Amino acid sequence: MSVSLFYTNAKEFLLCVVGFSLILELSWVLVYDASYFPFLFSGWVDNSRMSRPTTRSKNKRHRPSDDVNVTSQILRKIHATGEVAAEDVNQLYMISKPVCQGCRVNTKDNPNCFCGLIPTQNGSRKSGLWQKTTDIVQALGPDPSTDLRIDDSPAGLTNLGATCYANSILQCLYMNTAFREGLFSVEPEVLKQQPVLDQLARLFALLHASKMAFIDSAPFVKTLELDNGVQQDSHEFLTLLLSLLERCLSHSSVYKAKSVVQDLFRGSVSHVTKCSKCGQDSEASSKMEDFYELELNVKGMKSLDESLDDYLSVEQLDGDNQYYCDSCKTRVDATRSIKLRTLPVVLNFQLKRCIFLPKTTTKKKITSAFCFPEELDMGRRLSEASQQDWIYDLSAVLIHKGAAVNSGHYIAHIKDANTGQWWEFDDEHVSNLGHHPFGESSSSSSAKIPRTDVLPHKASEGGSDPIQNGNHSDVHLPRASESNFTSGVETFSSSDAYMLMYNLRSARSHGDKTRAVRVASSMELDGQGNSSHDEFFLPSHLCEGIKEQNASYLDACRRYKERKETEMLHVTERRQEVRSILSEAPVQTSGPFCWISTDWLRRWADDFTAPVLDNTSIQCSHGKVPVSKAGSMKRLSAEAWTKLLSKYGGGPTLTNEDYCTACLFDGAKTLVSADSYRDRRTLMRELATNVLAGKTVDDGEYYVSKTWLQQWIRRKNLDAPSEADAGPTVSIRCPHDHLLPEQSPGAKRLLVPRNLWDFFCEDALHVKPDDPVGCIPFLSDSDQCPHCSNELSEVACLEDSLRAVKHKQKQNHEKLVTAKNIPLSLGSRYYLVPSSWLMTWKNYVTASGKSSSLSMEPETLDVVIDSLKCEKHSRLLERPPALVYKRGILFQRCSNTDRLTIIPENDWFSFCEEWGCDMDKGISAVFEGNNSEECNVPGSSDNIPITDEHLNAQDEADNGTETKPPVIKTFPEICEVCIGEKESCELMKKLNYCDGEIYVSLVRGKEAPKSILEASDSPFEPDRRASKRTRKGSNGNTVNFKVSGTTSVYQLKMMIWESLGVVKENQILHKGSKIIDQETATLADLNIFPGDRLWVQDSEIHEHRDIADELVDGKMEMDHGEGGFRGTLLTSSIPSQVV
Repeated sequence: MSVSLFYTNAKEFLLCVVGFSLILELSWVLVYDASYFPFLFSGWVDNSRMSRPTTRSKNKRHRPSDDVNVTSQILRKIHATGEVAAEDVNQLYMISKPVCQGCRVNTKDNPNCFCGLIPTQNGSRKSGLWQKTTDIVQALGPDPSTDLRIDDSPAGLTNLGATCYANSILQCLYMNTAFREGLFSVEPEVLKQQPVLDQLARLFALLHASKMAFIDSAPFVKTLELDNGVQQDSHEFLTLLLSLLERCLSHSSVYKAKSVVQDLFRGSVSHVTKCSKCGQDSEASSKMEDFYELELNVKGMKSLDESLDDYLSVEQLDGDNQYYCDSCKTRVDATRSIKLRTLPVVLNFQLKRCIFLPKTTTKKKITSAFCFPEELDMGRRLSEASQQDWIYDLSAVLIHKGAAVNSGHYIAHIKDANTGQWWEFDDEHVSNLGHHPFGESSSSSSAKIPRTDVLPHKASEGGSDPIQNGNHSDVHLPRASESNFTSGVETFSSSDAYMLMYNLRSARSHGDKTRAVRVASSMELDGQGNSSHDEFFLPSHLCEGIKEQNASYLDACRRYKERKETEMLHVTERRQEVRSILSEAPVQTSGPFCWISTDWLRRWADDFTAPVLDNTSIQCSHGKVPVSKAGSMKRLSAEAWTKLLSKYGGGPTLTNEDYCTACLFDGAKTLVSADSYRDRRTLMRELATNVLAGKTVDDGEYYVSKTWLQQWIRRKNLDAPSEADAGPTVSIRCPHDHLLPEQSPGAKRLLVPRNLWDFFCEDALHVKPDDPVGCIPFLSDSDQCPHCSNELSEVACLEDSLRAVKHKQKQNHEKLVTAKNIPLSLGSRYYLVPSSWLMTWKNYVTASGKSSSLSMEPETLDVVIDSLKCEKHSRLLERPPALVYKRGILFQRCSNTDRLTIIPENDWFSFCEEWGCDMDKGISAVFEGNNSEECNVPGSSDNIPITDEHLNAQDEADNGTETKPPVIKTFPEICEVCIGEKESCELMKKLNYCDGEIYVSLVRGKEAPKSILEASDSPFEPDRRASKRTRKGSNGNTVNFKVSGTTSVYQLKMMIWESLGVVKENQILHKGSKIIDQETATLADLNIFPGDRLWVQDSEIHEHRDIADELVDGKMEMDHGEGGFRGTLLTSSIPSQVV
């Protein structure tokens, strides 16, 4: 029973295994060859197309090889049967693939995939129709309306580079209503004759009534001939500008314009010197001097009150500084002081924050806090009592930001006299500060609104914290008995205030003295406004120009707005159109459809303006759709195609019936032919490999190039011949169309069998049918070209004879070839030849192999010797080389800079025979010395046994003894005149070098290593290569610098400071053992040339500081600061009147 049960179970198990195997095989057939079961496959396709693809199958990587294999099978079947089935078309054109949904990119192997043509709902692209809205608007260009002036806000001025100093002063002058009115009242005829007044009036008119938020100050700056790249002092600019305007306004006949500068800004002082003995003032004390601003000390002063006391303080003249009194007729003690005689309407205080440091000969800015009141009583400061109230109100604060003197940034805080509002003018940016000169509240978290109560006097002295506003603060101080501040006057503090402007209060209280100038509105410029008796408008000659500019500007704003709206409306409509048509694009049923080019579809979906519909790229020559374009087109619904065609035109219309059967048959035939060619080429490759390895059984009949055959074997197995398969015998064919000798370069060849040659020839003619010469057959019994053989023999003979000549020259000049030192003797005759010629000759005779053809043949010796003699005197133009004694033997000192080399007499005679020169034409040399030297030196080199120790004696110079070398006498003699002229020209050329490299080593010890000292002392070798990187050694670093002959030592030290971090004052710079300490000298003055090696030590005496301080405070002041406004119209003695 157990056996029968086992048998039954085993039987069922085998049936299950067999059934499972059949199911697997059936499923494989369904996937890879559904044509065997069309009824099953069609139902499977329909079900899969209705279901949505899963994420796993969507992201699974597709293998193109599967589609290629299926396509190849179908094409082979079409070639075999000669029929195209509907299912074949579906598979070849991938029509049956499901509609893709949610893919990240648009796939080429699915004509039903429209994913990725446009971004997601909230997505964007970097360019085209779907880029961000901000990018589309930015592509339209700058929006002019962003520069539209806000109502009741003053306009700013453009900074042209470094013109903030001028902008701040111009804003201070413009905000002064009296000065503005005086300038606007100048006659048009005078403005035409005075360019400065004309441009300033136009600038003020634009500031007054322009619609733009900031005005271009370039015309006025250009008229003054200012350098907009150099920062200048605002105080100096104001002084020179007022002086220039005073001269220009003197041509006006309108009183308030002619004297507006003097009436507003001019006061007078006198310098009083009083004798302490007789009590009389000097004669000069009665003279009054005009002033336009008062310069007050800031160093050591805490407030404006202290600075004024210091300015008007009494100075004692005693001791060596006694005063000579005309009344007493002797030198006596006296007092000297400044007396204020009259005060202007606009009182300017220049705060002297720039001081001179004698030790460093530089200037420094004082950044200590300085207090000044909102109201200032100057009545008690006058030398004589006055019934008038001299109360001044703070109207402007000029601020200099930055720690350096000749750099930084100027801004102005100015009060509007009409509204009482304070404004910050920072070039183009204008900000409202409220009723406080430093803002109602600060950006700092600790800032508070200024308090209005009066603090007790002691509390203010006890150091109570002021209300901070950056570098500014405001403090309420009561009036003390000795103070000029009124009780409860608000006081401000600033560490950057550079100039203070106060306006006389009484000048604003009388309407007959100063009238307010109201800002002209657009209606006033159009002539539609009504003015009252105390208001006036811009002059007509200025108003018309501004009216045109405002109209042009507003029109530009309107046109930009319309263009923006039109563009955004077009983008919105295009996006809606693209989304709408793409939603209708997939073919949901098996009904009719149209093919459309994927490239055109992409451009249509991406471009702002859609192109004309173009399907020509997916058409074949028969006007149909070839299967080769299946990956370049999409299957579009008939409804979507109709909409695109009706709107954009073009075409042609390619439906589902327009597949090209002719191209299918051609492709099938090409595929079968490619399979046959590939198999045949594989067999030929095996045969060619055997030929190359020498393993062929049959004897070869045709010659082919060995190099060509090697390359042919290495190429991949292709489906058809390529361009490289042409010309198997080109490289072994001579110009006479015969077989080249095998000894010729590149003429190596091999014999191949006839069938292999036929294959080669067939491919070559297939690729280049019009070039039969490239496949000329050369049989195994072909003779070599006689002409080429003769030429090759002649060349070989010439090469053999040339090698023999070179070998003989090497034997004749063995020591010169081996570069061995030749011992010299007194009294013997030697000859001098150019070292460059000798080096060329050596390279020529020692070259071998391939390098022999590249070596240059030396010039004829006759020409070379003539070049060593001057034309005027026929004397020697070069100095002979130096000599040195080594262990009692005389040698030429080895140096790469020697232009001449000493050779023995027999070598000279051989050179004359070999290289064509008259023996008597040579430059001979004889060595003569004193008697003691002659006793120590042998008379001839023949009786001295020369050993290797003697020949290498120069390498042991430090251990040997050196004797003073003998004198060299040359025939002809040296021409000192011509050599001097030549050396002078070479030195001048050497001194005028530019962009040369020198090397500086940082030595951290007390003494420099011997290697650095020798490198620093040795002359420059131009042919020696040097690394351009910073090299670190045990003693320090070495860096290279790009310099010129005009580079100063100071500039070089600044480079060292920047690269090696050694402060300029701590640098001890050396060239060899010589110290370089002249900072104003140039490198050419100190004979420092390209390639020289210097070394520097750090004394560590001075503390390290930032190099920026030196660059700003030091040399920038030297380069620019002293120049000031020289070369501009402000300092020109020529009047600015137009001739």
